[in-house]
Amino acid sequence: MRRTARRTARRAAHVLTGTALAVIATAGFTAPAHAAGAGTRAGSLEVYPSTAVPGGTVSVNTAACGEGGAATGDAGAVGAGRFPLAPRAHEGEAIGRFRVPPSAQPGTYEIVAECAAGGRRVTGDLVVVLASDRQPAQPVQPRGSVKTGVGGALGPDPVQTAAGVAALAVAAAGGTWLLHRRARGDGI
Repeated sequence: MRRTARRTARRAAHVLTGTALAVIATAGFTAPAHAAGAGTRAGSLEVYPSTAVPGGTVSVNTAACGEGGAATGDAGAVGAGRFPLAPRAHEGEAIGRFRVPPSAQPGTYEIVAECAAGGRRVTGDLVVVLASDRQPAQPVQPRGSVKTGVGGALGPDPVQTAAGVAALAVAAAGGTWLLHRRARGDGI
């Protein structure tokens, strides 16, 4: 009997956890996104900055060509033409630069690099935006509180706080109901 009660409690805990996670996921909470372009992966072309304005300079690098490998870059899609990627001595990467033409239109463009030895081809994306669309160069210092949907009653948005608390209450009530049903033997 104790074993059955433990098993039931364990299953109920799994159901409650799953219900709570589902509620949190549907409420718009997400895990932090992995920083794009945080380090070069072998076999890829890193474009930095990945978002540029017409007339801006862009750097590209790759480790796909091996230690001391050179490459030829092609930014023809954005109208910049071909450019060299030279090997960097201490990091095993080839690096190059090109200028986004002032006449470039906003959009996403594929930048290509082809290794001199072996002809291996790697690509990366460049997003061109107008200067008015670009985020400010200086980082903005955060102010205020984090809007998570739960928190103190004196939070900046009581409607969001109430919605978050209500969602968690519904999840807890649903899990309790399922636990009670299972304990009675009704099944799920």
